[in-house]
Amino acid sequence: MLFDTHVHLNADQFNDDLEETIIRAREAGVQYMTVVGFDRKTIRLAIQIAEENDHMYAAVGWHPVDAIDMTEEDLEWIEELSSHPKVVAIGEMGLDYHWDKSPADIQKVVFRKQIRLAKKVNMPIIIHNRDATDDIVEILKEENAAEVGGIMHCYSGPVEIAKECIDMNFMISLGGPVTFKNAKLPKEVAEAIDLEHLLVETDCPFLAPHPNRGKRNEPSYVKLVAEQIAELKGISYEEVSRQTTENALRFFRIES
Repeated sequence: MLFDTHVHLNADQFNDDLEETIIRAREAGVQYMTVVGFDRKTIRLAIQIAEENDHMYAAVGWHPVDAIDMTEEDLEWIEELSSHPKVVAIGEMGLDYHWDKSPADIQKVVFRKQIRLAKKVNMPIIIHNRDATDDIVEILKEENAAEVGGIMHCYSGPVEIAKECIDMNFMISLGGPVTFKNAKLPKEVAEAIDLEHLLVETDCPFLAPHPNRGKRNEPSYVKLVAEQIAELKGISYEEVSRQTTENALRFFRIES
């Protein structure tokens, strides 16, 4: 039994075979999934998919790349949606300095607003980080994000920062890159961080794990992530599967 904590089945890449993709995930042992919305279109679809499927949930937030497009009405809408019975987190949110669509100062404002919203509605947050680790950690501390906690989604940083985030009540989520031969940091994190602080995800349709690297990712492949963590830790796949699922259920406050 697995919990893929971060899927984008609301992406256009699944328009033609969404149902079949979900069936393949179930056959691979993926019982739970969180569909993450990050703009108007994907938030609506995330909730729709969660409503139509058992053991599937939604997260609602605004992606940093599109921060410049977010309005106060959007923020109010996300707050309204936070009370939906299938919504389990606010996000994904954060900072992304790789792309230049939204200036960093605007990203930071939108990030802070979403953290404050999450604290207002008492829900955990999902963090997107690309080339912005120092600023993200600083903002999480300044906004006292530890009050609600969260997930460092598809974590790719060093062990030291992972431990700092754990101290702030965050889970460390590992995805496809932990299976890449040249991905030194995710492997070190998988080895060093106690299993009780780890989650697994695909971030599908992106970042497919080895040996499917370069192809469209899908939730069934999260099994490859869990198997790699088990190998790196020298423990059984069943233990990784059980513990990471328990972690996710507890984190998202879902009754199994």
